[in-house]
Amino acid sequence: MKKVLIIGFVWPEPKSSAAGSRMMQLIKTFQTINSEITFASPCAKSDNAFNLESIGVKQETIELNSASFDVYVKHLAPDVVVFDRFLMEEQFGWRVAENCPNAIRVLDTEDLHGLRKGRQQAFKDGAVFDKSYLFNDTAKREIASIYRSDLSLIISEVEMEILQNDFKVDKALLQYLPFMLDGISKEFIQKLPKFEERSHFITIGNFLHEPNYNAVLYLKETIWPLIRKQLPKAELHIYGAYASQKVTQLNNVKEGFLIKGFVDDVYTAMQQAKVCLAPVRFGAGLKGKLVDALQNGTPMVTTTIGAEGLFGDFEPNGFITDNPQDFANKAVQLHENDWFWNEKQEPSFAVINTRFNKETLQQVFLSRMESLAINLYSQRQNNFTGQMLQHQSMQSTKFMSRWIEEKNKD
Repeated sequence: MKKVLIIGFVWPEPKSSAAGSRMMQLIKTFQTINSEITFASPCAKSDNAFNLESIGVKQETIELNSASFDVYVKHLAPDVVVFDRFLMEEQFGWRVAENCPNAIRVLDTEDLHGLRKGRQQAFKDGAVFDKSYLFNDTAKREIASIYRSDLSLIISEVEMEILQNDFKVDKALLQYLPFMLDGISKEFIQKLPKFEERSHFITIGNFLHEPNYNAVLYLKETIWPLIRKQLPKAELHIYGAYASQKVTQLNNVKEGFLIKGFVDDVYTAMQQAKVCLAPVRFGAGLKGKLVDALQNGTPMVTTTIGAEGLFGDFEPNGFITDNPQDFANKAVQLHENDWFWNEKQEPSFAVINTRFNKETLQQVFLSRMESLAINLYSQRQNNFTGQMLQHQSMQSTKFMSRWIEEKNKD
C-alpha cells in the first residue's frame, strides 16, 4: 500500500459535511503507514475545500470520459485505488481495472445512496418503506459497483445487515468502517461548558443534502412551534454550508428560528448549545450532526432514522422519537431540567471512545487491507458476480464513456 490514489466525487470539505470529515479520516489512516497519497477529482473546488497539500497529499484534477486518465493512472501505478462513492467507480473503475489490474479497488460508499433514495421516495409517497422502494435503480447501480470492487467500506451496521440480508452481498466484499474519531479525555470533559453555561437549541447540516433541508423544514413547520409554545423565548440556531435562498427565507427572528449559515468552528457552536435537534425523516449512513453532539457533550433529540447506526448497545445521549409532539416535549425537558440534562449527557463519551475509537478501527481496516493484498487473486476468483459485471457485455458505463470520448473529439 505504498501508493494510494483516491478518486473523489468532490474535494473534501470537513467543515461542511460529514462526508468531508470521513474522507479526511481515511486519508489520515493511510498516512499512518506512510502511504504516498494522491487525491484526484473531476469536480471543481469550492472555497471550503481543504488544502490537502498542506498535509502532504498530492492534488490532481482529472477529466471524465477522457483517455487522459488512462495515461495518468498507468504512469502513477497505484497499489490501492479508493473510489469516493459508487459514481466514481462507475466512471473510473473500468479504466483502473484495465490499466492497473493489480491495484486493489476499494469503494467508500459514504452511505448507501440507494437506501437513501428509496427512503426519500417512500416519504414523498407517504408509504411504508419496503423492498419495492429499496430495490430502486440507484441501488442496482450501487450494488453492481460493490461487486466490481475488491472491498467496500460500509459506515453503518444497519447498512451491513441490509447488504447481506436484502441484497445477499457476500461479507467477504464488505468492511464495516464507521467514523474513526479521537478519544475524549477526562480533561476535555471537565472543561466542557456546564448546563447553566449553555443556552438555546442547535441543528446543523450541509443544505445541499436533501435530508438536512427537509429536517429544517419539518422543524420550522411542525416541531419548533410546539417547542415555542412551551418556551416562548427559546431560540433555535441553524448552521450549515450552502444555505440557499429557500433556506435563508426560513429565518424568523420573532419566532427565534435563526438561520446562521456556515460555521467555521462546529465544536464551539455545539458547546454553546443546550440541546441538539435532528428530526431526520429519511436518509442513510451516520449523521454527522449527532456525532458532533456526542463529541461535545450536547444531549440530543432525534428520530429512528437519525439515530441509526450510532449507539449499538449504549444508551443514547438523549431521546429517539418519531412523534412530533413527543419530540418537542423531550426537547423542552432536556432544555429545562439540569439533572435530566446531565444524566443524558453522560453516555456521549463512552459511545465515541468505544464505538468510534480511531486506533482500533484503523488497525482493523489496515489489517483487512493487508490480507486483501496477499489474497487478491483468490478474492477475485471467489467473486464470480464481480467478474461477470466486469465482462465487456455488461459494461454499459464503459461504452457510454467511450462514445462521449469520441464525440468530444469531433
